[in-house]
Amino acid sequence: MKKYNVDSFNLDHTKVTAPYVRLAAKKEGPKGDIVTKFDIRFCQPNQEFMPVAALHSLEHLVAEYIRDEIDGVIDFSPMGCRTGFYLTLFGDRTEEAVGTGMMSVLEKVAAWKDETPIPGTDPKECGNYREHDLAGAKFWASKWISGIKGKGFSCYV
Repeated sequence: MKKYNVDSFNLDHTKVTAPYVRLAAKKEGPKGDIVTKFDIRFCQPNQEFMPVAALHSLEHLVAEYIRDEIDGVIDFSPMGCRTGFYLTLFGDRTEEAVGTGMMSVLEKVAAWKDETPIPGTDPKECGNYREHDLAGAKFWASKWISGIKGKGFSCYV
């Protein structure tokens, strides 16, 4: 397989089993700071993907809780392929620790009350406030939880 500058392009997407948490990269900055990036995969690559509205709502709901469960969050952003998210953190973290934190976050997302508005969905707060799907976000959160509980955090079976 050709080596690319982009870490995710070097992953053999045909050999992983979603859902999972995978350490995608670990970098040390010029002052010794460690930054880790994790692949939080919800969908089996090249077999399924999240609809945009569900992905968008899931991003908003996770953003509401993730900093309460995982310290040092820099960014939680969707993958362009819509099969998961990247989680970037300060510090040297393990897949197990990140997976445990994500489990707690996604359990809260799955339990989100239907009558409670999704955070950040006002036109002043969101650049695409009309495109959200709470039921879809809860579905994908629940699917990740049940898949992880069935096999653990690893991406390779």
